Amino acid sequence: MRTMVHEDVVTFIRERLIEGEIAPGARIPERDLCAALNVSRTPLREALKVLAAEGYVVLLPNRGARAAKLTVQDVRDLFQLSAALESAGGELACQRITDREIATIAEQHATMASYFARGDMQAYYACNRAIHEAIMAASGNAAMINVYESVSARIRRARYIAPMTEAHWREAFLEHEAMLNALTRRDGPMLAMILKTHLRHKAQEVERAGFAAD
Repeated sequence: MRTMVHEDVVTFIRERLIEGEIAPGARIPERDLCAALNVSRTPLREALKVLAAEGYVVLLPNRGARAAKLTVQDVRDLFQLSAALESAGGELACQRITDREIATIAEQHATMASYFARGDMQAYYACNRAIHEAIMAASGNAAMINVYESVSARIRRARYIAPMTEAHWREAFLEHEAMLNALTRRDGPMLAMILKTHLRHKAQEVERAGFAAD
């Protein structure tokens, strides 16, 4: 196995934090990660400093590190920011998106619908994420997309902590159908409104799951 470079180590650990493989509040398993990455403690701890600066990790003096917890206020702040970014991105996308890009998103939506029909939530989430990212990409605003990617990654942590009920899942899917309809008609204000509502509902769903305020 090749020795991983600094950026690889950061990415590897970040993904495990985002996907919930290392639970919020859990101690970072440094020894296991060193073995999995084929690195010494020094590059691992340098990577943890980067992740601490990004808000994913809390460094404990002489006691290693823990995965940062998400508080209720964290969730509210992140979803408010994501709603602002996605609604603005949606309006820009309606002005700039190509017919081919719309067709691709429509295909992704059809695939997502099949996952919804058979109750495959993990595959549904992956397709859902691809659709949101495709709409943002169609905005053509590189600075906005860069900020969105960072915010979206932190929100993904909350989604893995909070399971979606069947009723909320159906509501979210119907909102996605409305999003596709507005995008197809290139109705920017309507898409922006739907995205804001969609993100507000997601935030409420996550908050209902409950978060420690510490």
